[in-house]
Amino acid sequence: MRSNMGLMQIFILFCVLSFHSLAISAIDFQEQSNLETYIVHVELPESGTQLSTTNSSIPNEDLDSWYNSFLPTVTASSNDGPRIIYPYHNVFKGFAAKLSAEDVKAMEKMPGFVSARPQKVLSLHTTHTPNFLGLHPNSGFWKASNYGKGVIIGVLDSGITPDHPSFGDEGMPPPPAKWKGKCEFNTSVCNNKLIGARFFRHGDGSSIDGIGHGTHTASTAAGSYVEGANVFGNANGTAVGIAPLAHLAIYKVCTTSSCSESDLLAAMDAAIHDGVDVLSISLGGSSEPFYADNIALGAYRATEKGIFVSCSAGNDGPSSSTLSNEAPWILTVGASTTDRKIRATVVLGNKEKLEGETLHQPKDFPSTQFRIFFPGANQSDPNADRFCTTALLNQTGIKGKIAVCDIGEIPLLDKEENVKAAGGVGMIIINPEEFGYTTSVDAYSLPATQVTYADRLKLIKYVNTARSPKAAISFKGTMIGDNHAPAVAYFSSRGPSQASIGILKPDIIGPGVNILAAWHRSVENNPNTKSNFNVISGTSMACPHLSGVAALLKSAHPNWSPAAIKSAMMTTTDLVNLAKKPIEDQRQLPANIFATGAGHVNPARASNPGLIYDIEPKDYIPYLCGLNYTDKQVGLILQRKVKCSEISNIPEGQLNYPSFSVVVRSAVQKYTRTVTNVGEASSVYHVQIVAPAGVNVRANPTMLSFTKVNQKLAYEVTFSPSGSANNIAVSQGSLTWHSSNSKYSVRSPIAAIFQAVGL
Repeated sequence: MRSNMGLMQIFILFCVLSFHSLAISAIDFQEQSNLETYIVHVELPESGTQLSTTNSSIPNEDLDSWYNSFLPTVTASSNDGPRIIYPYHNVFKGFAAKLSAEDVKAMEKMPGFVSARPQKVLSLHTTHTPNFLGLHPNSGFWKASNYGKGVIIGVLDSGITPDHPSFGDEGMPPPPAKWKGKCEFNTSVCNNKLIGARFFRHGDGSSIDGIGHGTHTASTAAGSYVEGANVFGNANGTAVGIAPLAHLAIYKVCTTSSCSESDLLAAMDAAIHDGVDVLSISLGGSSEPFYADNIALGAYRATEKGIFVSCSAGNDGPSSSTLSNEAPWILTVGASTTDRKIRATVVLGNKEKLEGETLHQPKDFPSTQFRIFFPGANQSDPNADRFCTTALLNQTGIKGKIAVCDIGEIPLLDKEENVKAAGGVGMIIINPEEFGYTTSVDAYSLPATQVTYADRLKLIKYVNTARSPKAAISFKGTMIGDNHAPAVAYFSSRGPSQASIGILKPDIIGPGVNILAAWHRSVENNPNTKSNFNVISGTSMACPHLSGVAALLKSAHPNWSPAAIKSAMMTTTDLVNLAKKPIEDQRQLPANIFATGAGHVNPARASNPGLIYDIEPKDYIPYLCGLNYTDKQVGLILQRKVKCSEISNIPEGQLNYPSFSVVVRSAVQKYTRTVTNVGEASSVYHVQIVAPAGVNVRANPTMLSFTKVNQKLAYEVTFSPSGSANNIAVSQGSLTWHSSNSKYSVRSPIAAIFQAVGL
């Protein structure tokens, strides 16, 4: 009995001590939650101590003791760890510490205190798209997603430059245990960033990048931080990929001349085996039915394995129906501008200024005006060498003048070489009408600039009316803040989709014009550095931005399916530019829905979309049968036998896609959508419809009420002609679910296509 009493007393004592400990822990937790990082400035005593201002060599330990004397005395016995984060010894006298507002008030009364303020979150001077996309270091979604940590991005491209600092692995964790890939370099150069590199039969027997394209796209998606990145001193800043803590696996499928389809499929096969989470594919061909499109075939298998596939839309814009990579299980990415310009202004003899862009900004080019040499000023002369081809070499009148060259016939850098060889001192590249206001920068060695189509017309008028036309080129460096951005690039391929007109493509747009990223060699012919960068444009550049965003979302939401990630991106896009006007095209007119898709990617909003439109791989089977493919053709995609006669086929519009593309007919069309609640458990959404011109749109029900996370609810949308189309080809609208607490807006774009006008 006495023994039992002793045990009881010990138990009661344990409970009391435990409760006391828990109470103290709760108090400590409350105190910790009130702490912020402050930057504290102090001054030394004037005289009389080892620390006096007259002492020029104060040991760091003595400074640290002085700094500690400003802290609350209670922290001396605290178990929370040191309050001081950084003692400063050289930049100034002071320290950074975790403090409460009360701590600071007490500190203000102490001799030697100067000031204290909460630290600011500073933005990196990146190059420049993470910042443009709203990704800021140490805060917001970038931090919440852990910068893509643990996600593997497979890049199918032209290889990699493995010793580039963008692929260094400082701070990178080892690859996930699931990784089964290979590093096929002659020497062991893979690391925790570059965890795999493979080449295939039709290449040059190496994973090394010989053209720069793959190095550029890989670093855009997941490059490590590289300070001082620039080209010719422009776009200077810290280069970093969209998902800097994601791993990279490289699959070389392209050489200088072409990309082999067999290599491409072998690479996709290998990537699926190796365990990638995201596939980034910045290449493609012409539109094909999905069963004949090898990228679509490989991407379907990847999707079945839970791999997200991001592909470039193609560079055949601005004409309609010029897309590549149109399958609904692929994210099809168009290209947009950013707000950065690398300016070079043409000043005409009449003082009119034409704003252009160029990468090379010579500091010693004279501001004096030169005569203009423009053989194409007479646009009706079929024999004029307005493209600055090799025929220019036979022209004697160009020497000492600025040449004006039209785009076309030969590459821009070849035009420059011809102008230089013929004795020209500079070059003005003028946009054709289809390029509009989209200007790109190139690594010219000759003073040069590219101007818009609007300025082309001004230049031609000036040259044809001035007695002695002259011009100067003024180089103005990098400018941030172009309020027309983002705008759709002229080259970005447009819809509607030829392969499946009932699926809106492209899906989304992202940065793809004048993108600075890693390069395989120095465009400045500097042999003494491995930190080489270049600025290039294309939907190839837009694709890896979205691949990087997908990696961030995968890291933040590891259980989301590829379709869920795509839906989150598409339903949360930006629809306006920095001037708060609708996103424009290359003409500075509101962009067509078949140029923008759902809109411009917004990574932070995509991380918390509220609702998603999910699709399982099996859901594509009735859709494929509904395309009137034969059993054999559907079987090619699914890699198993299928009998469409035994499947309830669905029209394209019935696929649970986050957008609508409706061919307007006389008959009423009804489609069902199912949304999954990934926001707050108890939430109510109300629908808002902006009907496209010529179409009546109704949703039933008009309210969705959720009681738990991951709950699914369906609604039906009815489309019918309204008779007010007035012979328009395409109109656009939207269907948006707004949460009652105003936290979420889940928007699905609607494209209405009228067959009567030939589409």
